[in-house]
Amino acid sequence: MYPLVIIIGPTGVGKTSLGIALAQEIGGEIISGDSVQVYQKLDIGSAKPSVAELQLVPHHLIDYLDPSEPFTAAQFKLLANSLIEEIRGRGHVPIVVGGTGLYIRSLLDPYDFSELGSEEIRSKWKEFADSFGNLKLHEVLKERDPETADQLHPNNVLRIIRALEVFELTGKTLSSQRQFRDDEYQPLDSSIVYIGLTASRDLIYERINQRCVAMLSQGLIEETLKLLNMGYAPTLKPLQSIGYRHALWYLKGLATQPEMLRLLQRDTRHFAKRQLTWFRRDPRITWYDIETKLNDILKSIVQTCSAKQTRVE
Repeated sequence: MYPLVIIIGPTGVGKTSLGIALAQEIGGEIISGDSVQVYQKLDIGSAKPSVAELQLVPHHLIDYLDPSEPFTAAQFKLLANSLIEEIRGRGHVPIVVGGTGLYIRSLLDPYDFSELGSEEIRSKWKEFADSFGNLKLHEVLKERDPETADQLHPNNVLRIIRALEVFELTGKTLSSQRQFRDDEYQPLDSSIVYIGLTASRDLIYERINQRCVAMLSQGLIEETLKLLNMGYAPTLKPLQSIGYRHALWYLKGLATQPEMLRLLQRDTRHFAKRQLTWFRRDPRITWYDIETKLNDILKSIVQTCSAKQTRVE
């Protein structure tokens, strides 16, 4: 069996470049593990690979959905597992590249996401929140699923409604469906090569600051305005992600462009810190510092993949 390679790390650390170089070296196909790159038309703010990069090796789950369509970790798990089988069936190596922690863990650990859904139930709780407020909605969840409620901020209305929806549909709490603690890490399948990219905090922050400047010069504000002019609501989940919500602040007159850039850089740095905190808890990851030459990192991973494939066979 061909190995499954997973490449994670904070935003701006170089996951895309390594993933493409590795795919070219070992005959791989890339599956995006990013919750925003999955959407069409959201290119600059999601730091999507360029058109030229996308043509170098096959990519999957990029430009997959319209921005108005929902996408969950459960959907990602289902699609990614199917793609992994298809790619291996073609005699290629699946390489998952992304920084959305829950997506990655859904592939490695027994998250049992309920695929059931009810628009009627979601609408009911949305109307409840609109009428009585987020705090009252959070209190309802606390009565039914206190463990999940403790993990969610009262303003995280989408997740609260999802937890209430699961409870009504299944009679079970969302927290019970995971069947394991988030701080417990089961042994990896022998075919998995789990890679993390990191660097000094100063270097990561410098790269993030430069990336944010580049996004503005590439047209982040114009891209966001185009989406609004096409009729996409600013309240859509992908338009509330980092980058797009900052551009919306500027377009609404809530921030000047220099202030928007400062907040974008600050919030992206905070996001990268949260990503590292999430991933560094996982002892199964083999970490590489990006200050090491890319060729040396690549050579080490290729050797690991070759050894994995030999052992599995």
